[in-house]
Amino acid sequence: MLSSIQAAAMEMAPVPTQHPQDQRPQEQRRPIAANGPNRQMAKMHALNQLPMIRDLQLRGSSIERRLRCNVLQSPLAGVSDRIFRALVRRWAPDALLFTEMVNATSLELGHGRGKVEELSDEIGPIGVQLFDHRPQAMADAARRAEDSGAFLVDINMGCPVRKIARKGGGSGLIRDPDLACRIVESVASAVGVPVTVKTRLGWCNPPEIDTAHGAAVAWCRQLENAGARLLTVHGRTREQRFSGAADWEAIASVKQALSIPVIANGDINSPDDAVRCLEMTRADGVMVGRGTMGAPWLVGQIDAALSGRAIPSTPGPRERLLLASEQLQALVETRGDHGLLIARKHMSWTCTGFTGASQFRQKLMRAPTPDQALTLLQQQQEQLA
Repeated sequence: MLSSIQAAAMEMAPVPTQHPQDQRPQEQRRPIAANGPNRQMAKMHALNQLPMIRDLQLRGSSIERRLRCNVLQSPLAGVSDRIFRALVRRWAPDALLFTEMVNATSLELGHGRGKVEELSDEIGPIGVQLFDHRPQAMADAARRAEDSGAFLVDINMGCPVRKIARKGGGSGLIRDPDLACRIVESVASAVGVPVTVKTRLGWCNPPEIDTAHGAAVAWCRQLENAGARLLTVHGRTREQRFSGAADWEAIASVKQALSIPVIANGDINSPDDAVRCLEMTRADGVMVGRGTMGAPWLVGQIDAALSGRAIPSTPGPRERLLLASEQLQALVETRGDHGLLIARKHMSWTCTGFTGASQFRQKLMRAPTPDQALTLLQQQQEQLA
């Protein structure tokens, strides 16, 4: 049974059989354009100097994929579930979205299979992101993901969470390049779809910039040589986690050195950010992460800006409250009363932009049942009408 959010997304998304992604002309390109009629002429001139944004062709061992959208939605643990993806899909029908991170060992033991098996109910390209330190477990998990309909398989080598990195997964693989490459090789040989990697610039911050950039390039070259068909590079080291500014110049060095597509990640929270990032990095696209928490429209806004289309307006307070209600209802439909606990973080991000919003969120977080939370959301919508 599809939720109302999924049904709305299906109505808005293009029918893939009419225009197969993998058969669009290779030479088809889309210029980066200004994001609205009020942009200054100087900015428009700068945009015109950027390289052409084009569809990305990714070759797996036996299956070729084509990305029609150069803006990717990052996997977000505890956030990017099927219901959240359906919301993002409303504004970005062609974007590559991802499941939450899936632990290969847990999948082997029967845990978290719903994250993979639910792909058959969705439309549009969905990648499965895996993490682990065991090559064979990763290969087995990748086969299960492919059988479930994954558009591609992504390997997480960037998660900075200590309990994951300490066991050799996520960003912990940066400290063991040989193991990281064996994992890429194992997964690439196990599936026909393209295998990609999301990683960081390194484990820690070398004292000199040139050294840091050189180390990032060397690390990413190893992943390319191991069989990765696309790299998403977060412009921070594991040591930085999410502090400081993302080093887009380092991503530019990686892009210049590699022959496979490079996607820039880090500090991209608006269409303007995306344009500035591409100006600096010359990357093949951008991945948006934490900026979409409470803003599922952001991927679509950035895609419109880069494609030269009119940018969808940011939903106003009343529209945000309506989205929060829909998301809560969908979560309760699929997760029961536990859906309220999951929805609370989303509602705290989404219910903003009106007088008294902070006090309203506090009251909403204290609602003991889904029905009471929905009543509060409805009452606030009526007050803003």
